[in-house]
Amino acid sequence: MKKHFLLLLILVSFTNYAQIKGTVSDEKGNPIPFVTVFEEDTYNGTTSNENGNYELNIKTAGKHSVVFQYLGFKTQKIAVQTENKPYLLDVKMMEESFSLKEVVINTKINPAIAIIKNAIANKKENTEKTDRYKADFYSRGIFKLKNAPKKIFGQKIGDMNGGLDSTGTGIISLSETFSKISFEKPNNLKEVVTASKVSGRDNGYSYNTARSSFYDFYDNTVNFGVNMISPIADNAFNYYKFKLESTFNDENNRTINKIEVIAKRDSEPVFEGYIYIVDDSWAIYAVDLNIKGYRMKEEFVDVMTLKQNFIYNKNNKIWAKNTQSLDINAGAFGIKFIGKYTYVYSNYEFIKAFPKKTFTNEITSIEVNSNKKDTAFWNTNRPIPLTLEESNDYIRKDSIYKVRNSKKYMDSIDQKGNKFKLLKLLTGYTYRNSSEKKSFSYEGLFNLSSLSFNTVQGYNFDSGFRYSNWKDNEKGKYTSIGTKLNYGFSDDRLRITGQFIHRFNNQDYATVSVSGGNTVRQFNNNQPINNLTNSVSSLFFKDNYMKLYNVEFAQIGYSQDIANGVNLNGKMEYQQRKPLFNTTDFSYFNNEDIYSSNNPLAPNDFVTPAFEKHNLMKATLNAKINFGNKYSSRPDGKYNIRNEKYPTLNLGYEKAFAGNEKKYEFDHINARLSYDVTLGNKGKLGMNLKAGKFFNAENISFVDYKHFNGNQTHIGQTERYLNVFNLLPYYSNSTNESYFEVHMEHNDEGYIMNKIPLLNKLNSTLVMGFHTLAVPNKKPYSEVTIGLDNLGFGKFKMLRVDYVRSYQNGIKGDGVVFGLKFLNILE
Repeated sequence: MKKHFLLLLILVSFTNYAQIKGTVSDEKGNPIPFVTVFEEDTYNGTTSNENGNYELNIKTAGKHSVVFQYLGFKTQKIAVQTENKPYLLDVKMMEESFSLKEVVINTKINPAIAIIKNAIANKKENTEKTDRYKADFYSRGIFKLKNAPKKIFGQKIGDMNGGLDSTGTGIISLSETFSKISFEKPNNLKEVVTASKVSGRDNGYSYNTARSSFYDFYDNTVNFGVNMISPIADNAFNYYKFKLESTFNDENNRTINKIEVIAKRDSEPVFEGYIYIVDDSWAIYAVDLNIKGYRMKEEFVDVMTLKQNFIYNKNNKIWAKNTQSLDINAGAFGIKFIGKYTYVYSNYEFIKAFPKKTFTNEITSIEVNSNKKDTAFWNTNRPIPLTLEESNDYIRKDSIYKVRNSKKYMDSIDQKGNKFKLLKLLTGYTYRNSSEKKSFSYEGLFNLSSLSFNTVQGYNFDSGFRYSNWKDNEKGKYTSIGTKLNYGFSDDRLRITGQFIHRFNNQDYATVSVSGGNTVRQFNNNQPINNLTNSVSSLFFKDNYMKLYNVEFAQIGYSQDIANGVNLNGKMEYQQRKPLFNTTDFSYFNNEDIYSSNNPLAPNDFVTPAFEKHNLMKATLNAKINFGNKYSSRPDGKYNIRNEKYPTLNLGYEKAFAGNEKKYEFDHINARLSYDVTLGNKGKLGMNLKAGKFFNAENISFVDYKHFNGNQTHIGQTERYLNVFNLLPYYSNSTNESYFEVHMEHNDEGYIMNKIPLLNKLNSTLVMGFHTLAVPNKKPYSEVTIGLDNLGFGKFKMLRVDYVRSYQNGIKGDGVVFGLKFLNILE
């Protein structure tokens, strides 16, 4: 009986379901893309694809009025009588006869100003109408490459799962989603993804979600990495000039004003294009705006084009966004990157108030079987028909996926790649079993990327072996076992370490690790100077800032997300520490100079070690708390989304015990608070506060002191200087008592620099910072900085320069720090 009843329901649903489909073209028969198509006085709509094809799903068969709306063409309203099967409706649209309103003879009056002022004055009323709603949401994302090379940095890029042809051109990503969304301004979102499709992955889950689709021009700023100024922001007239280009009437004889949006200054975070405003209500009818890459500090982006269309429902008198598209054009080195996101919002239900527990920390959830929808489902429900190129991409990549994921194919590829040659003893070798999802690799004897120099080891390099198993990687489980071999030529010593890591899942990310061996470490375990910088500093300038000691250790650790936004990790470690001395005086220049000793406490003492040989046990427990943490739940994992409204707090406890002498034992507590504050379009303020205290630590080893991240090289390596003192000697303020440090940095993101003639041509940002450090028995140390970021050549903006002045009981010194952010890539 239940089966018969279910069959009856299915039959009834199909009986009441109808579909209107066809092609929209102009009078010459040219297809028109992105035409808004909707059922009159409803929020059931769609848009045409690049070929002008559309599909409008109607819930019930019968008489309907369908509206075709496209900027620059007359809106058409067509009555249709649908039946159960698809109703074919091809439409030819006529170009709109634009006109300008009669204005007063005084040519000094710009009619666009009054329209924009009215839009600004009424935007609170208009935006409040769509403050809370439920809706159906559809998204499609497609990305293409053009003229991609065969290799990038010596690595073959392949054909991108069958997406690229022989010229390096083709689709590299195509995916779609259906979801149910509940939204409350400004940023409360609940999204349930009910269907997901990824080209070339029949079990894939798309990353297209509603979270990244909210661009609201009723707000003063619209976020594109930087806060872009809305054409109807309260302060819009400081950034834009406006021109009333034309007016026209929609299908209900409402007057629509087409306003050209013109940037006053080219380097500001502003849009250009058109915004369409409805007379009387002053609501947004549509937007068609360009965002140039350099205006949002994204030099590799040439231009992005954002289009939005709104439809009106006379029953509730609300203009609601029906369709949105975002086109992306980017590139470098002759490689073109083309992307497009298309969104359709339908079946709005506007809510006066949501129940209290509607919105939680879970922003997005993806249903388990959302990736199992068949072709019939997508063909029936997809609101925007696929283009021929997209349809072929699904067919081709799905076929390629099945072939390339077959055991026979993977074994054949592995067999070819696993061939061993004697040269690989030097260059490295990898054995891979793709069907079993495991690999074994050997780094080779000529691992030049690891080659570095320090005065303790001289030239040294790494090699090693690694075994990896990711058979259950879809559940987030993987295992890695590796060993690292480091050989120093000057001290003629081989040091070996080993490591085992196993992650249990990708829900709470429970991970256990075991490691041990013999290695060298910097006294400051934050590694304030990297191998490359130290090598150059030593070999070319005879400045050996890196200070090292030897440690033989055995360690076990465990980490896990124990609650939403709370990660706990701990480890237990045995250490035997030995002091080290310089073994080489080699350099390319300044041979008459001598290196400083390896004792950070006495740089001119080459006999006395920084500490005595000793051993101890250390236990550490650390907690990281992201307040207000949001997350996305997917069948293949939980993905945390940091809530930028709140800070991140780190708490730590460290205990040393079981030392060979009691004096090495101590307790240490510490805390860190980091926070970024977005100041509208005036930039971002970053803060990093640290504090800590030692107990029973009067005679502990210098290794265990709290060391602070100094910099004596005048080279900056990070995007931001929120964890470094750029003129502080590395170990001058180390302490075994209490400490407090503050780092603050404001980046104007162009707010000031964009307004300064000539300097605004640099497209740089102004950075100002303040840093201070307090430890017992010393005057506080402080630095103030001012500099320019986002410097470089052409599209490559990876440089920064800062003037730094330091204070400690008066002016201590000053200097210039050159930021080379590309060193992070090289390292």
